[in-house]
Amino acid sequence: MKIVARDIPPRAAWALEQAGVHPLLARLYAARGVCGKDELDDGLARLLPPDTLLGTREAAVLLADAIAQDRRLVVVADYDCDGATACAVAVRGLRLLGARQVDYLVPDRVADGYGLTPSIARRVHERGADVLITVDNGIASVDGVAEAKALGLQVLVTDHHLPGPALPLADAMVNPNQPGCTFESKSIAGVGVMFYVLMALRAELRERGVFDKASQPKLEPLLPLVALGTVADVVRLDSNNRRLVAQGLRRIRAGAMPAGIAALFDAAGRKAPVATTFDFGFALGPRINAAGRLADMTLGIECLLTDDPGHAAELARTLDAINRERREIEGGMREQALLMAESLFEEGTEPPPAISVFDPDFHEGVVGIVASRIKDKLHRPTFVFAASAAPGKGHELKGSGRSIPGFHLRDALDLVAKRHPGTLLKFGGHAMAAGCTVAEEHFVTFERAFAQVAQEWLDAATLTRRLDTDGPLAPEYCRADMVDTLHREVWGQGFAPPTFSEEVEVLSQRLVGENKHHLSLKLLHQGQPVDGIWFGHTEPLPSRVLLAFRLDVNEWKGERRVQFLVEAAQESG
Repeated sequence: MKIVARDIPPRAAWALEQAGVHPLLARLYAARGVCGKDELDDGLARLLPPDTLLGTREAAVLLADAIAQDRRLVVVADYDCDGATACAVAVRGLRLLGARQVDYLVPDRVADGYGLTPSIARRVHERGADVLITVDNGIASVDGVAEAKALGLQVLVTDHHLPGPALPLADAMVNPNQPGCTFESKSIAGVGVMFYVLMALRAELRERGVFDKASQPKLEPLLPLVALGTVADVVRLDSNNRRLVAQGLRRIRAGAMPAGIAALFDAAGRKAPVATTFDFGFALGPRINAAGRLADMTLGIECLLTDDPGHAAELARTLDAINRERREIEGGMREQALLMAESLFEEGTEPPPAISVFDPDFHEGVVGIVASRIKDKLHRPTFVFAASAAPGKGHELKGSGRSIPGFHLRDALDLVAKRHPGTLLKFGGHAMAAGCTVAEEHFVTFERAFAQVAQEWLDAATLTRRLDTDGPLAPEYCRADMVDTLHREVWGQGFAPPTFSEEVEVLSQRLVGENKHHLSLKLLHQGQPVDGIWFGHTEPLPSRVLLAFRLDVNEWKGERRVQFLVEAAQESG
């Protein structure tokens, strides 16, 4: 692990400070590429215009016609949090804008697999649908779209994933990553794409005289859902995504949110009035995702759709219980997968450039989380596979991968597919997360081919874990109210939460927790005593050490004290 302090452009930091930004925030923002205060304006008027997102005009006309003709609309969702929130935004938004017949269908992870398959298209047709709308999927569903069209359905694809070599022949397609789209926010989540479609639809309905600016329905109540799905999908928080998230957080903190989101805050033991992006990523998102991993994502979507607080609370408690079960399954799988990964190299030597593990007992709903844990520990692109539990598909392995900066996972899969035709039955995803299916007899071929691509693409610098930090923390900012200020800001993927680093003195240290798995520290930081905790770390530290840490507040008997959450340590000097 190499701890590196970010460069802070002095001119940008000075300009932000002169514009009235707090000096510490000015430094943090400048280090993340923000040059002017206007980039921090999170007003809705600053959102990128919907008409710059290719396909929104055609989508709006298709949906406006369908509403005018009282046609039956069915949304086909994905079974993760982005898919669930996108589905809830679609159903709620279309109803707000006058659609009277809106239904949804979410594929089963095990029985159906990912995306709009021909069998899903047939099920949508059986429901009497006239229009099929995909959210957070569909760009790779060439066969599924063809089947839907053959059955006489109109098809609108809304997605944000990278397209394959062929595009589906849908009636309209909205995806910032499709060829020819100049939309600046290529990293918008699936839920954000659907929100943009609704904004375009509302503008189309205004043009048709259905309502005017004064009487048009407000779409702002959907923003808490947009914010949740955006953060939970770990997309890069560019300025447009940060605005969407900031707007959603503002409404949640003011108590203006769907009953399901309020219930999820309660079930997770979090406080909505001080909601943060961490709550989305580590509390609400996992509870929604758990339904798609172990049960039926319909539970998650229903929780986000209901306006009945009692029903929402009941569903949130069910999701919480499923999430606890997910954690238990994941814990056992993680230990087993890590042992398998560590058996691939000798102790004291470097891990291979990429890691692929499979065990017949692994649960396919949790492979992505386990891949993420191994990637975090070993700093290598990682795939974890489980046998498909779908009827008649027991010979197939479902794999989920997570990557490290500098290694584009979907492009790597594309190269494996070209070099070894027939090895990958299907694949898709992004740079940092992707999925694939292989026949069990081809697992070893995949493992070797994937490692070969990593060997070619990754150099020593990329394979060295690097933690970018914001350098030393001035002692005057080591205050509980300053921590609150930092937590209120929008941090996440591509806009990293503040992590500081500097040399400190370790006054005392001891192992704490039920299994003594955490290191509790008493530190001297610039002459001031401060508590620290390093979760999941048991090795003792030297008396002087370079620490990388985030800030938190520990509340005990009404007293609020700053605490350092240690991320890494390096020998000082």
